[in-house]
Amino acid sequence: MNDKPSSDPSSEAPTDQQANEPVSPEADADNAATSGEPDESLATGNDDAGQPGSDSGAETSLEAQLEALSAQLSSAKDEQLRTQAEMQNLRRRAERDVEKAHKFGLEKLINGLLPVLDNFDRAIAAVPEAAADDEVVKSLLEGVELTRKTALDVLKTFSVEVLEPYGEPFNPEFHQAMTMVPSPTAEPNSVIDVLQKGYTLNGRLLRAAMVVIAKAEEA
Repeated sequence: MNDKPSSDPSSEAPTDQQANEPVSPEADADNAATSGEPDESLATGNDDAGQPGSDSGAETSLEAQLEALSAQLSSAKDEQLRTQAEMQNLRRRAERDVEKAHKFGLEKLINGLLPVLDNFDRAIAAVPEAAADDEVVKSLLEGVELTRKTALDVLKTFSVEVLEPYGEPFNPEFHQAMTMVPSPTAEPNSVIDVLQKGYTLNGRLLRAAMVVIAKAEEA
């Protein structure tokens, strides 16, 4: 007895009408999930959707790096300017120190010689007028005066100047007033006597001149 295969309507091939019917995306996704094959259209869509976000993140990272580099460059320029200013200040300070050393390096030595000059002045002033005609005293006086003049000439080569302000107006920067004396002939506040000579080195005061100042007579 021959068994005839039973006809199953679900196993029959799809008709032309069924083949031509459009398939919805949901059905296509269901078919892909059922068959285990990835949906290329969905994968492509996901890739396209994720790419703009990645580009935006890269641009943000580059901008942050550029800002950081710009800040570092600005800081390096500021540091360079500060270093250059410090070097210029150091060079100027060194130049001033060298200039002062040339001008005033002998200040201590000259200050040590001032008492010697004072002794010459005292020795000359101590000779009485009555004995000035004596040949022996005259020779000694000439020797002391010559020695003093030679010493002053040497000091002048090192820019040392003597302050002997007879008749000059009183200058508190270079003169030290010891007393004031009424004078009918001298201008008030002028120097009428020098008790001790003063000295300068390159314009800097080594020792002020001790002076007597004239003042107007009381009526």
